[in-house]
Amino acid sequence: MKKSLDPRIRRAEPELWQLPQRPLEALEHWPTYEVFVLRTRGSHAQHVGSLHAPSPDIALLLAKEQYARRSPCVALWVVPTEAILWTSPEDEELFTPATDKSYREPQGYLHTRERLEKYRDRLKPTSA
Repeated sequence: MKKSLDPRIRRAEPELWQLPQRPLEALEHWPTYEVFVLRTRGSHAQHVGSLHAPSPDIALLLAKEQYARRSPCVALWVVPTEAILWTSPEDEELFTPATDKSYREPQGYLHTRERLEKYRDRLKPTSA
């Protein structure tokens, strides 16, 4: 193969691409990675999508090009999909509180007020 003197073409032919590579089997694909973006300092990270890549380093480069090129970004997280743990909506009883702590929620104050008023009424001396 004849080498080109054009630097644009030589740059497109890194030595890593010349290493022998194993072809993908049928129905085999690169691992999937989930991408999270931090748009501004102090904000929360957002899940923006997923991608396929041969390695975590390449996944980070692809995520930068795909999700951080046109909008503001201060940090990227790229996580293998199989590393993410989740619960299904059928497991919602896992999140029910063990005791009644409705007073911690705004709508719980209504019930707390009713209970306080009943308690005060019991404590008031009855005039006979």
